[in-house]
Parts: sequence; C-alpha cells; structure tokens
Amino acid sequence: MLKLGICLCVLACFVLIDRSESIIYEPTWESLDKRPLPDWFDFSKLGIFIHWGVFSAPSYGHSPAWGWYYWKIQKVPGWQVFMEKNYRPDFTYADFAKDFTAEFFEPDDWATLFKLSGAKYVVLTAKHHEGYCNWHTNVSSWNWNSVDVGPHRDLVGDLARSIRAKTNLHFGLYHSLYEWFNPLYLRDKANNYQTNDFVMEKTLPELYEIVKAYKPELIWSDGQWEAPSWYWNSTIFLAWLYNQSPVKDTVIVNDRWGNDTTCKHGGYLNCDDRFNPGEVQTRKWENAMTLNRDSWSWRRDTDIGQFLTTKEMLSTFVKTISCGGNMLMNVGPTKGGVINPILQERLMEMGTWLGVNGGAVYGSKPWRVPKDAMNSNVWYTCQPDREVHEKAKETTRNLRKSLLENEQQNEKRKEKITAEEKQWQK
Repeated sequence: MLKLGICLCVLACFVLIDRSESIIYEPTWESLDKRPLPDWFDFSKLGIFIHWGVFSAPSYGHSPAWGWYYWKIQKVPGWQVFMEKNYRPDFTYADFAKDFTAEFFEPDDWATLFKLSGAKYVVLTAKHHEGYCNWHTNVSSWNWNSVDVGPHRDLVGDLARSIRAKTNLHFGLYHSLYEWFNPLYLRDKANNYQTNDFVMEKTLPELYEIVKAYKPELIWSDGQWEAPSWYWNSTIFLAWLYNQSPVKDTVIVNDRWGNDTTCKHGGYLNCDDRFNPGEVQTRKWENAMTLNRDSWSWRRDTDIGQFLTTKEMLSTFVKTISCGGNMLMNVGPTKGGVINPILQERLMEMGTWLGVNGGAVYGSKPWRVPKDAMNSNVWYTCQPDREVHEKAKETTRNLRKSLLENEQQNEKRKEKITAEEKQWQK
C-alpha cells in the first residue's frame, strides 16, 4: 500500500509588494527568467497531456507520433514492412489525414473525465512535428489542418470551450517549433540557421495566432533541439507573451525554446521526457510522462502490459510531488476521439485517490527530507501555508462531491439501460 506522509508546518510570512508599476520583461533570458510563476501552476500538481493528431490514424508501433520520421527518415524496418503490407505503393503520410476522423470526439465528456481525475490543467497537442494543426490556422497556405482535412472541426477550439464551460481547469497547448519536412525549415537548416524564414513565416505567426485565438494559460513548447533559441526568436515571443498578450498575467511556459535552453531557461523545467530526478530541485519542474510505457499517442498494436499499473502511476506521482514537481500525465485518444477505457480507468483511479489524499497534495511543498529513510514507499510533503492548506482541503472536498455525483449518474444510466433491456425482451 502506498503512503503519502504529510507534515503540516504552520508558518507566517509577510511580504510587501509594490504593485504601482508593472514589470516590463526584456527579450533576454536574464530578464525573462526572473518572472515569477503564477501561483496556479504549483498549486495544481497534476495535469493531463493529450497527444492527438494525424499520427492517431496509423497508430502503429513504438511512439506512433514519430511514425512519419521512423518511416521516411530513419527507415525503421518495422515501419517499412507495416506500410508495404497495409497500404498501396504510392501512399503518402498526408493520405492518413482523411482517416483522422474524430467522429466520436465529445469534448464535454473529455472535460468531465479530466475534472474527475483531480487534474487542474490540460495540455492538448495543437501541432506536432509533422506540422498538422488541430485548429483552422490562417498561417499555413495548404490544407494541413483539422478543419480543412480530416475531422473538419476546430479541435483546439472545441476542447477549450468545454474545459472552460464544464470545469475550472486551466487550458494549455503543446506546440512544436520545428517540422520534419517543411521546405522552409529544411532550407534554414541547410543554411546553418543563418536564415530564419521558417520561423518568421510559420512558427512565430502560429504561436501568436493560438495565443490570441484560444488564450492558453500554458504553452508547452517542443521540437527545439536542432537549433538555438536565437534562431527561433524565442525571447522576442516570450517578452510579448509576458508583457502584452491577453494571457500575460496567468500564462506559464516550459523550457524547450532552443537547444541552449533545456533545463536552463524558460518558465519551469521539464528537462527531458519523464524527468523525475528523485530529489528536490532549485526551480519548479514538471514530469511529463505517459500511462502507456513507450508511447505518447494511442497505438493499435498495444497490450495490457504496456500500461502503467495503478500502483506504478501513484508511485510516480507521489515521488514527483514530494520533490516539488508537477506531473503531466499523458493519454492518447484514438483517431475517432475515444479515450480508451483502460486510460479512463487510470484517470478515475487517480481522482479517487486524490479525493482522499488531496489535502496533502494540492499546493504542498517538499518537506526537509522528501523520502523516508526506512521505507522506500513513503514520501513526504508539507503544507507551510494555512490558507493554501484550507484551499487544498476545499479542492479535495469538491473533487469527492463531483466523484459522488458522477457515481450517482452512472447508477441512473445503468437502471435506464436495464429497463430498456427488459422492454426489448417483452
């Protein structure tokens, strides 16, 4: 049985803050790194990551979100055989877009599920490395987005509206800086990044567009590793985001803004996928991890052994928050927009656990020693701020109430189904 120890320390701290003048952040890492994180992020502790896009159509092999790369660049034998056996010789990756249908996508249901998991923020893939946009972008001049081809829906907008209407979760977006096969990017790369046509014509306009249109409170940047931040104009964008954007007071970003920034600069650190150092860090950090052991997106060729058990999921979470981190827990929906029942079950189990232990989780801080010296299954948190602790307890009570209401609704659905079945048997 997993145990989460809690040490409640009652401390008082009085800070005088001069708010007469707004701070202006300069487009330098020295200035941007001084911006304090909005309080909501550390209080949240748990977020939901959603990897969903054209890659959900083939949904094959290790990490299908990288399928195009494995097929055409690395030429992984498994992908070569898969494509030869199942698709015509002239089939292109773009042909998968029509199969990304999202016909079962019910954003209200997703929002309710995420709320019941106890998570406090959601991050949806707006654009992965393949360049396909899950919104109707005005930046791209070709039909490589979810409104023009595939679902024929604004997936980002649909989920954003449901999250805000049905929950109090914070809405965030994942965005890849680079694209594997974009000609503008490949030309800049060939020029040793001394030109940045791709950034000026594609990356930056997209970022400005999604911030203005959807007002995400978290921007989870990725695809930074091939070029430095000066190529991406990252500091220029972040200075605008912090000073002038519609979310300037509440927005948070990660550290993936160039191959010189990872684990060094940005809002908070996630350093690497599944980053979980096991000790307290000097800056706020996040463990972006997956419920499927080796895949960020849904894969059809999966089996039960590839999913984290409930104990493994909770162990990872407890270890993460005891060392001061947040956990961003990834689910990968099917191409039709279904979150598999196994993943739904894990989310509900997390919510049930938080409904009991949330007072030791939300808004907590690391204790003087995060891990018990005698029992490796015991990790500690503390609540040094009484007001924050009261908010954590209220959050936990509200979660229990929502879980109970959901259980009652499920019972009514079962009774209705039973009554209908009896009627059919007559």
